[in-house]
Parts: sequence; structure tokens; C-alpha cells
Amino acid sequence: MSPFHRQAGTCEIITTAARLAEVAAILSQQAEIAVDLEMDSLHHYREKVCLVQVSTREQSWLIDPLALTSLAPLAAPLGNPDIVVVMHGADYDIRSLHRDYGIEVNNLFDTMLAARFLGIGEFGLAALLRARFGIELDKKYQKADWSKRPLSREMCAYAVADTSDLLPLYDQFRAELADKRRLEWLIEEGIIVCQARVTEKDGPLFLYCKGAGKLRGHTLAILEELLQLRDRQSELLDRPPFKVLSADTLIEVAETRPRTLGELSLVKGMSSGQLQRHGAAILAAVERGIATPENSLPRFPRSAKKEVLEKVKERLKSLKTWRERFSCELGLDPGVLAPNWLLEAVADTQGATREELDLLPGIREWQKHLFGEELARVLSTV
Repeated sequence: MSPFHRQAGTCEIITTAARLAEVAAILSQQAEIAVDLEMDSLHHYREKVCLVQVSTREQSWLIDPLALTSLAPLAAPLGNPDIVVVMHGADYDIRSLHRDYGIEVNNLFDTMLAARFLGIGEFGLAALLRARFGIELDKKYQKADWSKRPLSREMCAYAVADTSDLLPLYDQFRAELADKRRLEWLIEEGIIVCQARVTEKDGPLFLYCKGAGKLRGHTLAILEELLQLRDRQSELLDRPPFKVLSADTLIEVAETRPRTLGELSLVKGMSSGQLQRHGAAILAAVERGIATPENSLPRFPRSAKKEVLEKVKERLKSLKTWRERFSCELGLDPGVLAPNWLLEAVADTQGATREELDLLPGIREWQKHLFGEELARVLSTV
């Protein structure tokens, strides 16, 4: 077990601007740093970054954004292209750092992506640390409310464990990727992940509700009224929408259109507490949806189904056969080598030249170099 991991419970918590500046100066002198975030999305209406964990090869810190007015000093080390920022499953954290603080990462090494590029099936951090170092992570606080203060010693230990052993893992993965000539793959993917940003929801709420695509007409209008009601209540209660009323429950209400509290009580997932708190408002939302004029009914955007030609089907089948064989040879998950969206785009190309494939949106440079010629060859035989 690493010394960081043993001492996690005594890790320093940074709560003052002066100390944050000192730690940022230390970080700026490093070649590599490990970073992770804890957020409160499971507990509040508007999620926020509640803790930033940072480790060097010698030391770890917990930075408390809730006690600080700014994290600006971290922008320099995290954004320095000469400092490798090691994270695990970085996409969401990259988005959150930029959303809450405008902080960018410019030299990312994602150990989860590295594990996948090495063909490791269990790529969660706990599984990797267990396999590589015999370290057992306690995931007890995985869904904790990190906005609560003070943080317990156990929560601090849990948090710092997510970064304290990342740099030794980085060392192993970097060497193994270089040995397999896949390090450039990881670097390219890291550049793409660093560009990820949070996008605000736009348009009606049903566009973001799983299962809404099957609804039509007044049923969809009722669902939108219910989603708007849930959103207002969630903000008022400062709770995530799914903890106020589940999407499945709202869809069933929209489909069954209850008119009384008795009928509403029969809806699956509707608890007595929800009925008491929101029952009257739900019934009113149902009435508003039913009363929506025909010319104002919402419509779920549906892309026109493109006729799938037999030739395209045949090409896609051949590509998937090729992918299965090639991914086995490389010891990679087929979806890591070439995800379905890429094969579908390749199958839909009009020609079969390397130049045409190189122009496909989203295709990576490492994919072009690794199997661009092979894809062109497969297509030319179909």
C-alpha cells in the first residue's frame, strides 16, 4: 500500500486563499499531478463542485471550494501544457471545472481511457488499484452529500484515495501504452476530452426525458406540464428532479390521465408522501395538458428514417466482422477500437477510398493510421 493511501485520513484541507496559492505554487513545479472532484448532483437541484483532490508524488491535499471564494490559483497548474494532469474518467470533471470556475485542463492523461486502450476489462479505479497494488478502496461514500460540512475523517480518507495512488498507476500505464505503441491514442483522446463543456438544456423538458419519444399529442403535452411542475418543485426544495418524482411515474401519469387523487394513488411509484405534497398540482398539470389546443400540441422531433439500402447493410455487416477479428487480434473491446457510430458512418460513405474515410467527422487520427487502409480494403470487396 502506498504511503499516500495509509495517511489519507490526515490529509490537509485547504480552506484559505493564502494556503491555496501556496499549494498551487507547489503544483506548478510538478511534472505530473493527480486530480479528482466530488460533487453533490445526487442531493441538490443545481450541482456544484464540492471538493477538489490533488496529489503530487509526495503529498496530497483536499481543496474545499465551499470555503473559498475562488479557485483561480489552480488555473495555472491545471492549464499548463507542460504538466500532465492525471485523472480517472475525466470527462465529467473536466466539464464541471470549466462550468463552475472557468478552469481548463490542457495535458490530460486519463487512466480509465488508458486501461481501455490496454484491453483491461475491469477499468474502474477500485478494480485497477486492487489488481495493480493490492489496494482496496472503500466506496462507502460514493453517493455521499459532499456539500455537507464538516467532512468526517472517513470522508476525507475516501476522497484522497481517489488521487493518492493515481501517479504510480499512470507510470505503469504510460510505459505499457508506449510499449504497445498506443500512447499517441491516449494523448489524442485526452485532447478531445479536454474540450468537453457543459451544455445548458434548450427547448422543452420532454426532450431530455427518457421514454418521452413514444408519446404523442395531448399525452406529450401532459408530460411537459408535469416535467415543468417537477422542475419548479425541485428548485424550490433544492432536490434533484428524480428525487421529487421519477420520470417513469410522470410518464405513467401522462398516459393514464388521472382526474382524482384516488386515481393518481394507483400510479406505480406514487408514494403517499408525494400524493400529499404534489397531488393537487399534478392533477392541475394533467388538466392543462388535456386542454392544450390542437395547434399548440408539442411534437417530438423525429429525424426522417433514411432508407437503409441493402448495399449499406452488407457493408456494415462486413465492417463488424472485420472489427470483431481485428479487435481480438489487438486484445481490445470492439467499441474501443471502432464504435458503432463510426462503422455506420463508414458504411454510409459513397466510395471506399482512404481519402474519403479520412474526412469522416469524428474519426481519430490514430484510427486513420491504424486501420484506415484496412477499412478501405474491406469496403472495396463489398
